[in-house]
Amino acid sequence: MSKYSIGIDFGTSSGRVLIVDVDTGEELAQHVTDYPHGVITERLPGASQRLAPDWALQHPSDYVEVLKRSVPAALRLAGIDPADVIGIGVDMTACTMLPVDASGNPLCMQAEHAANPHSWVKLWKHHAAQEEADRLNTLALAQGQAWLARYGGRISSEWMLPKIWQTLNEAPDIYEAADCFMEAADWVVRKLTGELVRSSSLSGFKSLWHKKDGYPSSEFFRQLDPRLESLTATKLSGEIRPLGAGAGLLTAEMADSLGLPAGIAVAVALIDAHAAVPGCGVVDPGNLVMVMGTSTCHLLLGHSEQPVEGICGVVEDGIIPGVFGYEAGQAAVGDLFGWFVDRQVPPYVHEEAARQGLGVHEWLEKHAATYRPGETGLLALDWWNGNRSVLIDSTLTGMIVGLTLSTKPEEVYRALLEATAFSTKTIIDAYEAGGQEVHTLYACGGLPHKNKLLMQIYADVTGRRIHIAVSTQTPALGSAIMGAVAAGASAGGYATCDEAVQRMVQPPVTIYDPNPDNVGIYKELYTEYLRLHDYFGRGLNPVMKALKARRT
Repeated sequence: MSKYSIGIDFGTSSGRVLIVDVDTGEELAQHVTDYPHGVITERLPGASQRLAPDWALQHPSDYVEVLKRSVPAALRLAGIDPADVIGIGVDMTACTMLPVDASGNPLCMQAEHAANPHSWVKLWKHHAAQEEADRLNTLALAQGQAWLARYGGRISSEWMLPKIWQTLNEAPDIYEAADCFMEAADWVVRKLTGELVRSSSLSGFKSLWHKKDGYPSSEFFRQLDPRLESLTATKLSGEIRPLGAGAGLLTAEMADSLGLPAGIAVAVALIDAHAAVPGCGVVDPGNLVMVMGTSTCHLLLGHSEQPVEGICGVVEDGIIPGVFGYEAGQAAVGDLFGWFVDRQVPPYVHEEAARQGLGVHEWLEKHAATYRPGETGLLALDWWNGNRSVLIDSTLTGMIVGLTLSTKPEEVYRALLEATAFSTKTIIDAYEAGGQEVHTLYACGGLPHKNKLLMQIYADVTGRRIHIAVSTQTPALGSAIMGAVAAGASAGGYATCDEAVQRMVQPPVTIYDPNPDNVGIYKELYTEYLRLHDYFGRGLNPVMKALKARRT
């Protein structure tokens, strides 16, 4: 009799549930629930006061809505016996942080705290803690803290500690009221199991935890701010368990809400992009996985821990058990293309696309594909949401060089596609400069299946073959894989992640090879891109920061 695992993937604007046959990898059903409150950037629900710039919040009830709506719906669509489900895996965007009380209840859902934005979930792209990140980096650099090199030499404002410190600085009452601060993924696992268990991956990549060294010392935090001296022992308390381990068993209360039997194994949480690595079938060093959606994560497996400029972190067992996981990324990719279509494309393009029965993205891709590399005369820096790697600076902003009165929308669109490819190449170059081998690229997420031009440009710019994952839901598949591993072989799952991947992942069938005629041209354009990248991004011209400071 077949056994099944459920992968639950919480993205930026929706959550999806995937049911997978653990013997064959067949994806039986999936169901998506959009977050009722979406991404909160303007006002808190029911409030009139506007949030400050660079805030990005969410409502934790939206995550529960995904569980209660999409799990039963996926079970109905799959037509399986719920008793045959052996494991559940959860992944989520990170760092996505919320303060909770001793019972695990979010402070934002308590009347006395709901009006304070610091009581809410701070989404990964909440960048309002940049000042705290800068001060943390300055002290760590001045003291020669060895752990700083594990994060590319600079901590992002997106990470857990700057967000916590911002809460302490701006809302000390919320800081004091919080029993602890949790990654939202760990919180969902706690909701499912009733157990406070932290993921070694989330703690390692987003909270500066190390498998051998633990957190930075209390003395470092005392010098940073005396109020933070006991931070890791109090506000970051909880057992840390490795990927593939079980976090607990599904409680009777949650089982009743989801239409499942109690006692199902629930795996330790994953970062959403990291879950896509096993979902792509990648378990060996040297293969780089690009998880391409609203943003892009560049995930590489390595044999050893080495400093690499501008990475988001390197964590032992952080992506696949038994190897070192490296993460880098771009803060805006799909979001960048969406911004252009939603806010910059003129009406005639929308009208022509509609007449031809095409979406606007499809129309732009079709027309942009008629240009040769360099023919648009445009070059862009893709920093519309700051730069995550390799500069790690959320205060940087986007730009386009070469615009004229004859520039067409499809030319700008192509320049934006190329800019994200150039940015990916800077990340690959940084990995290689840090001693890590990058052989083959794998791509997954929404974009690779939708935009053939984009993937060909990436192959041409990087000069590497790109494999496209078969599954369109690789993070959810990766979470389902970890759910099967948490269940264990005795329950019908697997003893190791490698075994689960071999049985549950289909090999890629779509491959993009570099076009030799384009590779040389893009090498020349990349040289020009690097000049702009370093001029505006490495402090030679701080105009972007000055303009943004005036805005904020």
